[in-house]
Amino acid sequence: MTATHLIIHGKVQGVFYRDWTVATARCLGLAGWVRNLADGTVEAHLEGERHAIERMIAAMRDGPPRAAPTLIEPREVAEQGLAEFNRR
Repeated sequence: MTATHLIIHGKVQGVFYRDWTVATARCLGLAGWVRNLADGTVEAHLEGERHAIERMIAAMRDGPPRAAPTLIEPREVAEQGLAEFNRR
């Protein structure tokens, strides 16, 4: 198990990016959370198997149909021991 913190830039607010992230993360068996930030980016915390996190980050590069992510900044962090994935 590992954990990754992400900041996602681009057109990621107002396009259902958070709801899509929740659904996709749950399908991949990940725990964590996602939220909008005041500067227009999206912040996420992913916990789970490394391969599932890698698949999630790859999917997040496209996002839902109306989104247009331009940059994802990942960094490994300590696990928070979360049991599910939620929107904050």
